[in-house]
Amino acid sequence: MTMNDNTEYEVKLEIFEGPLDLLIHLIRKNEVDIFDIPIAIITEQYLEYLDMLKALNINVAGDFLVMASTLVHIKSKMLLPGYDEDEEAEDPRDEITGPLLEYLQLKEIAGELSEREILGRDVFKRNISLDYRNQFQGDDTTLEVNLFQLMDAFKKIIEQNLPGTPITFRAQKWSLKERIAFIINRLKEKQTIYFTDLFEGNRDISEFVVTFLALLEVIHVGLVKVFQPEPYKDIRLEAYFTDTEDIDYDKIIETHR
Repeated sequence: MTMNDNTEYEVKLEIFEGPLDLLIHLIRKNEVDIFDIPIAIITEQYLEYLDMLKALNINVAGDFLVMASTLVHIKSKMLLPGYDEDEEAEDPRDEITGPLLEYLQLKEIAGELSEREILGRDVFKRNISLDYRNQFQGDDTTLEVNLFQLMDAFKKIIEQNLPGTPITFRAQKWSLKERIAFIINRLKEKQTIYFTDLFEGNRDISEFVVTFLALLEVIHVGLVKVFQPEPYKDIRLEAYFTDTEDIDYDKIIETHR
């Protein structure tokens, strides 16, 4: 597939996270009780994330839109006159609280299973040299970063470097293939870099956006892992390939079109 300046880029969001992951992210970010979700605030923020995904030209799965409708419906129910006075009425938020709890339990179980030694579990895992693995032994505990944390970090980068500039996608002079190669080459040199390093020298919103989309693509195909030492610290990117590995950039792009 040949890339040109007018090609529209999409990242298949489904491979990263789902609508329940976004809700969990917002609940943790706002430090609220899952049994007492401030539905108006969460709904507003949820819709803001959807707007940002659309602005980035990322393909949003239909279940995100279904959840958006559900949140708006719950919010409208809770705004009805007399809702607070009717103590026996069913809490409209139960419609999302139940699925959230079930999903968290499933994630916990999946996490426990992933730690077990299961025959064949690592068949498709990339082989990383022991020297590379040992490089990070003894580091402080790190947490793997999700898509929405990356979006938060990217939004902060834009606010710092281009204050007042709306996040919009324009397929102009910046090539997705070139930015993927840029990220891979930086990681071949150092094996680990920081999220902010990727945007040093970026000159306009188009370059920022295409760089971010390129990062999502290489995460998507498993070439890069993202971690955060602790909340609010710079996100760390780690190469999940060998420095001698020959990477087909066109194939990366074709795979997700």
